[in-house]
Amino acid sequence: MKIGIDARLFGPEQGGLGRYIEQLILHLEKIEGPHEFIIFLRKKNWDSYHPINPHFKKVLADIPWYGWREQFFLTKMINKEHCDLVHFPHWNVPLCYRRPFIVTIHDLLLLHYPSQKASTLSPLYYRLKQGLFRLVLNHAARKAKHIITVSEFSKQDIAATLRIPTEKISVTYLAPYETADQSNETALNEKKPKTNNLKSLGINRPYILYVGVAFPHKNLDSLLKAWKLFCQNHGHAYQLVLAGPNNYFYQKLQSDSMATNVIFTGFVSDNTLAELYANAALYVFPSLYEGFGLPPLEALRHCVPVVASSASCLPEILGDGADYFDPLDIQMMATTLWRGLKDLALREKILATGPKTLSRYSWAATAEKTMQLYLNTVDKNRI
Repeated sequence: MKIGIDARLFGPEQGGLGRYIEQLILHLEKIEGPHEFIIFLRKKNWDSYHPINPHFKKVLADIPWYGWREQFFLTKMINKEHCDLVHFPHWNVPLCYRRPFIVTIHDLLLLHYPSQKASTLSPLYYRLKQGLFRLVLNHAARKAKHIITVSEFSKQDIAATLRIPTEKISVTYLAPYETADQSNETALNEKKPKTNNLKSLGINRPYILYVGVAFPHKNLDSLLKAWKLFCQNHGHAYQLVLAGPNNYFYQKLQSDSMATNVIFTGFVSDNTLAELYANAALYVFPSLYEGFGLPPLEALRHCVPVVASSASCLPEILGDGADYFDPLDIQMMATTLWRGLKDLALREKILATGPKTLSRYSWAATAEKTMQLYLNTVDKNRI
């Protein structure tokens, strides 16, 4: 069997989606079998992936995401490889692709939070593009042989919103990122206190950490309002560190913010990211909507207590591994930040549940289940 994977978003620079594609492929390589995999990449991430398994082959598909070239030229490139099945790890499936495929739909953010605040486009062009995105998403959901999603919350959301039978949707959870020296078996208490890169980022005090992009649904504007209130009530002994790519949304957030003691790191390497997690006093995740939510799990893996929004899938994913707040309540958010720093019993309780929470998530298990879905889908297609 020959399986194609659209990996044009491969790598951590593409956020949680890029990390999902990266870790899925790396762990599929570890599964023994005769099947051949074709990994489609762009020039910008071509050198980020080096196959170890001889059954995995890279193919250049240097086509931007979401644009018209994706719709017309990607299909031709994929068809040249004569794949039995293609896995699109995002919903941007070309409308003219007619061969069997599986699609991963992480969430329905596009439908639930269609805000022009998250775009630099003109109103007219934004509405046109949103309409096309909806068309592509609905086409992908209906034409896919099977849909993968990343939480029970998203499964029920997809089924209800897109009117897809639940039996057509399978959940494969994501998992914390594994560095070369830290596998899932690494003891949670082996916290690495390196601080080589922190001073160069301007970090010189204990800090609260957020890792991720700055799109409006991430609710960072509310976090900054809560942080301003936090500093007014409790002084300036702590810093707030926001780690994410320095794109339009972070730049706007930075220019609009009146909060002090805030560090915007921009995109950081995996080594620096590990240092940021390992040395944080607290991790905060204020999102209004998530399909899964990897960063809080990565924080728990580094023995950092988590405070998080009570919205969408986060209680499902984090369970007892976080203290929750209403993401629309600025006062509650500020209070929860302080409690997360100062309530020792709460901190110990969150960290004590860390192993149980993290034991639910494994990239190896995700790859195994995904591989089984590939096999089942091809077998059904042959009947």
